[in-house]
Amino acid sequence: MRTLHEALAQCRTLVVEGPDGIGRGALLAEVARAGFAIRHSRGHLHHVDPTRPYRELLSAPGRLAVDGGIIHELVYGPLRRGHSRVTWIQALDFAEAVAARNGALLQLARSGRAADAESAEAAEAYARAFRTLAQHAPVVTVAMVGTADTSGPEGPGPPIRTPDTSTHQRARYVRKLTVR
Repeated sequence: MRTLHEALAQCRTLVVEGPDGIGRGALLAEVARAGFAIRHSRGHLHHVDPTRPYRELLSAPGRLAVDGGIIHELVYGPLRRGHSRVTWIQALDFAEAVAARNGALLQLARSGRAADAESAEAAEAYARAFRTLAQHAPVVTVAMVGTADTSGPEGPGPPIRTPDTSTHQRARYVRKLTVR
């Protein structure tokens, strides 16, 4: 799967992730028109198991799109607090759960240059995170035109441009467990 339209046609689950202010409203509206139920995180991450609310969302039947938060925490936690409340093991397990549900991660990326230092650092951190997660779940990169979302999650946002090919391809991953 290489484009947003292929993901909409082939996936049962989509996790939408991207930097602050990217303007995801138009994308979420398009995903909803394709028959996905849109679910947002319910606020702050759980203090013991930050991925639990997302795993609970993944247990719902039907086509589901989750307006992410786990990768956001991996990126902005270290930038803003010096650490992430989500571990890489938790993030990789979540990515595998998305893949097991016939899903993909949608990486929203800004077209053009970052407006400030934090935005540039966040863009680099997202790229690293998605490269790692692509070993566990399909990743489709969606280049977003514009940088601000002034409409909220349901209203119109900036136009969406889908690339011809994803910058990340799914790699097969098999976790080997040793029982002693």
